[in-house]
Amino acid sequence: MQMTRAISITGEIAFGGDNPPLFIAGPCVIESREHALRMARTLRALRDELRINLVFKSSFDKANRTSIDSFRGPGLEAGMEILRAVRGETGLPVISDIHEPQQAGPAAAVLDILQIPAFLCRQTDLIAAAARTGKPVAVKKGQFLSPEETRNILEKGREVGNDRVFITERGSSFGYQNLVVDMRSFPIIRDFGCPVVYDITHSMQRPGGEGKQTGGTPQFARPLARAAAAAGADGFFMEVHDNPPAALSDRTTQIRPEAARAIIEDVLAIRAAVPPI
Repeated sequence: MQMTRAISITGEIAFGGDNPPLFIAGPCVIESREHALRMARTLRALRDELRINLVFKSSFDKANRTSIDSFRGPGLEAGMEILRAVRGETGLPVISDIHEPQQAGPAAAVLDILQIPAFLCRQTDLIAAAARTGKPVAVKKGQFLSPEETRNILEKGREVGNDRVFITERGSSFGYQNLVVDMRSFPIIRDFGCPVVYDITHSMQRPGGEGKQTGGTPQFARPLARAAAAAGADGFFMEVHDNPPAALSDRTTQIRPEAARAIIEDVLAIRAAVPPI
């Protein structure tokens, strides 16, 4: 496994290479301004205490829902206003998903990282629009893609002049309603010269496993995060909520702040003992 090149997120934060791991954390969807700010304050305190690089994540629209009745979020305009407030009050960088090329410009005016959802990871126009903003672009690897195929995603970003596109591993479909993370993904993707993030939360999903809702197996979050840290993951994505059973999205896989702390401490200990190669 080769040492990846670093990607700059802000003037103070870079990850990949020999940089400290990046943590991306926050509630799955923006439920309200008050809740987003409360969670951001909690995560900022965790960042300051553990001295880590942390980006706040929350989606302004969950366009890919199991049911038409599922809560989707406040939408682009209201969502960007809330994320701007989060960034202004806490100083945390922010990331959110975009789903259509025309969303890239307005989102890039606020976000520090643009994220492409897994089911849209092969949409060339969407990736190109995100990359043309010049912002870092995190692309979730689709459950249907091999790690080798992610090279094509990276090349789309580089073709339009952005070498700050990176991949998030979130597991591969293993039969119906089950995802499995192939730990070989981390060295394979890193060999393409970009950092790779492990999506702890979504790899715990059982898509459609509760009929009109997604199920999950959050008891595996901590051991698999440990495995990914040892396998060379450069960053770690986790959806964090103060009351997961009451969450408006992904209630079975979001984790509480105290569980996030334990995972972060595990990752830091493993990285100290086994630096990336």
